[in-house]
Amino acid sequence: MAGRIEDYALIGDMQTAALVCRDGTVDWLCLPRFDSHAIFAGLLGTGEHGFWRLGPAYAPGAEPPTAARRTYRGDSLILESEWDTPRGTVRVIDFMPPRDGAPQLIRIVEGVSGRVPMRSELRMRFSYGRVVPWVHKQEGRTVAVAGPDSVWFDTEAETYGKALTTYADFTVAPGDRIAFTISWEPSHKEPPGLPEPEQSLEATEDFWREWVEHCTYHGPYREAVVRSLITLKALTYAPTGGIVAAPTTSLPEDIGGVRNWDYRYTWLRDAAITLSSLLRTGYREEARAWREWLLRAVAGDPENLQIMYGIAGERELGEAELDWLPGYEGSTPVRVGNGAAHQLQLDVYGEVTEALHLAHMTGLSRNDYASVLQLKLIRYLEDHWQEPDEGIWEVRGPRRHFVHSKVMAWVAVDRTIKLIESGDADGPLERWKQLRDDIHRDVCEKGYDKERNTFTQSYGSQELDASLLLIPQMGFLPPDDKRVIGTIEAIQRELSTSDGFILRYPTEGGDEGVDGLPGDEGAFLACSFWMADDLAMIGRVDEARKLFEKLLSLRNDLGLLAEEWDPRLQRQVGNFPQAFSHVPLIDTALRLTASGAYGG
Repeated sequence: MAGRIEDYALIGDMQTAALVCRDGTVDWLCLPRFDSHAIFAGLLGTGEHGFWRLGPAYAPGAEPPTAARRTYRGDSLILESEWDTPRGTVRVIDFMPPRDGAPQLIRIVEGVSGRVPMRSELRMRFSYGRVVPWVHKQEGRTVAVAGPDSVWFDTEAETYGKALTTYADFTVAPGDRIAFTISWEPSHKEPPGLPEPEQSLEATEDFWREWVEHCTYHGPYREAVVRSLITLKALTYAPTGGIVAAPTTSLPEDIGGVRNWDYRYTWLRDAAITLSSLLRTGYREEARAWREWLLRAVAGDPENLQIMYGIAGERELGEAELDWLPGYEGSTPVRVGNGAAHQLQLDVYGEVTEALHLAHMTGLSRNDYASVLQLKLIRYLEDHWQEPDEGIWEVRGPRRHFVHSKVMAWVAVDRTIKLIESGDADGPLERWKQLRDDIHRDVCEKGYDKERNTFTQSYGSQELDASLLLIPQMGFLPPDDKRVIGTIEAIQRELSTSDGFILRYPTEGGDEGVDGLPGDEGAFLACSFWMADDLAMIGRVDEARKLFEKLLSLRNDLGLLAEEWDPRLQRQVGNFPQAFSHVPLIDTALRLTASGAYGG
């Protein structure tokens, strides 16, 4: 049975990632890319759908013991888990070296004290747990083959097969180090080279140490910021610069419900705000790579901008359901692909333009096509900003005139006007200044409820929406505007959970509401960070700090956050770890540090 979402650790090589549970089980791994089929899909099913457990041996029928301690080695993505057993203490080191050849997952068992009996249980199931591969020996190595995939298993420990599972039973004493490695290779190619676990460990540690040295943030929240930056780097597909929203699919927003989506793609919105955080913390190369990815993905067809693409810029992300998987804690359907890819979300134009503007302002080397793209996006918005859309939350109900979408259309025009005024682009300046004014007036007239002194989710609606918290952050109105303060206070009253976190919008208590879906969801963590930002902006800095530090306490023991927090179950929910949670964590830390609003 899969663990709680927060029980998992992330390891990865910046092309794919694995989730490792507290009991030493790898329950999720897609090879060779984030969006490939999983070879371990136990996270969304049972042990029959693939897993790899490595830890102290335990009695048949008993639950595998969980690690007493676990941590990342320094500022890296190298996981160290320790078990204290009646016979001694043992450590398992898990990591995926930055790729130079075949993708590898390496696990090193290290004896700490006593003599500890250990067991490795490796059950590979290809195609999301549906296909049992042919497992056999080849030149002394264990290899699993099915269709286009082969996975090679290397260890010095003696192995044996039983019940379609590969086992190794062994004992470690102090100082013993026994390595286990799986490597993926297309089945028609020559076997991958023999792994070199110790050298790979040293190289991986060096990589992360050198990468973290580029971080320019040295404030009081450095530990949380650096861990979030490492997580964002791990979610970046190195060959192209595309950034996945999360490395998982179908971890539910509502345990047992249907709000289960595939996040292994590059959302322009998520990636754009990630670029913003990277630029402001010293990571210009990652920002440059994302900008180049964007230009390739959008090239030739900017008028038909998609809200998301594949990690190499693919446009077709057809959604399907995997009916053989019972889902995480019974949450079905399990989905792969994402049918929201072709929705109209006008806010994306604003996020992309804001990211390009920030790149320009921070001195990222000029790219002429980036300016051309920006101008083309505004020409599209000029004709389409007045249309209803599906909005930031990808509702599957009717299109509406979402206020946030209109605000971000204003942002797109505003930032482009600034680009023209700087002399780095040519465009119809006066016409677009009038367009900016028209959008601003439209939002303030149709998206604002004078009686309640708050902006609303959409034109003519009574509902609130946490995305309205971005109005002052985007510069649409100043923080001291009474309409901004009224909106912040209304969201605090109407969208706060019992423990003070913020919901995205009302979900109508289980009936299909604005999003066209049944069921409820937890507090959206990004929205709660936005609230902390806004509170700081309007001068309520002590309240902002307390909310921020309360949000930090929701992170798991390794500093990771999923998409949402379920206040009823007091646990993390949604895909994990989630870029859209770690980015605003960084942003709020920067704002609070600048304001001096921190404890100690």
